[in-house]
Amino acid sequence: MTAVRTEIRTRPRTALGRYPVLVALCIAALFMVLPFLIVAVNAVKSPAEYSQHGPLSLPKGLYLDGLKDFWQRVDYGQKLLNSFLISGSVAVLAAVLSVLNAYAIGIGRIKGRTWVLAFFVLANVLPQEALVYPLYYLSKQAGLYDTRLSVIIVFTVIQAAFGTYLLSSVLGQFPREIIEAARIDGANKWQVLWRIVVPVSRPTIGVLLVFFFIWTWNEFLLPLVMLISNDNQTVSVALGVLQGQRLMDATMTNAAALLGVLPAIVFFLVFQRTLTRGIAVGAVK
Repeated sequence: MTAVRTEIRTRPRTALGRYPVLVALCIAALFMVLPFLIVAVNAVKSPAEYSQHGPLSLPKGLYLDGLKDFWQRVDYGQKLLNSFLISGSVAVLAAVLSVLNAYAIGIGRIKGRTWVLAFFVLANVLPQEALVYPLYYLSKQAGLYDTRLSVIIVFTVIQAAFGTYLLSSVLGQFPREIIEAARIDGANKWQVLWRIVVPVSRPTIGVLLVFFFIWTWNEFLLPLVMLISNDNQTVSVALGVLQGQRLMDATMTNAAALLGVLPAIVFFLVFQRTLTRGIAVGAVK
């Protein structure tokens, strides 16, 4: 009877303790969503209305000429295709390379494992500004300069460095009994990798795929240096180059920002369940 009374008294206090956290999360969400809403509102506002009422006023109607003019001026369809091709290829290739490296380091227990992981950590903290000239020179010598393949190769290696470090720590805790049982049943190393390790690690790999895609989509410096042709440029490079020309008004600037960020948001929302599931599984482990 005493335990029941204690539980009844504790529940209201626990519920009341959750309200400040909920309010703080709502405020944080509002601060994150509000800039995107302001950009979306100004993207469908005419230049005259923007100049008269400012950026915080609501539009009286839908003005889509800014979106249309920006799409035609930068050939946004081609830029969108380039960004999807580069980001998607990097996400898949970096995830595969990360799995192979982490399998050798985390489960294979190669010699000098600590030094290898330290090398990958160093690759993660190395600034991209230090890589610009070496990558430019190597791509020139290899005949890959101003090609999408050069950017795919570079970002595959960069993203795989982080993926290898993360997956190595995960696979280092992989149950050895399962692997030994599979080997007793006659499975070789490749069968253990693709039939046992990869299915178990699928949530973590899914999180890496989402992160790799969004990170590569938002990259600006290296694509700006490596892709100088208009037909090969990505969305972020097209936005930066066009802004530098000072040819856009405020409405078109907001339209450009909206079209630049919208595909990444859609991709994130589509794969939100994959991301949530991967984080939840990692927390349980």
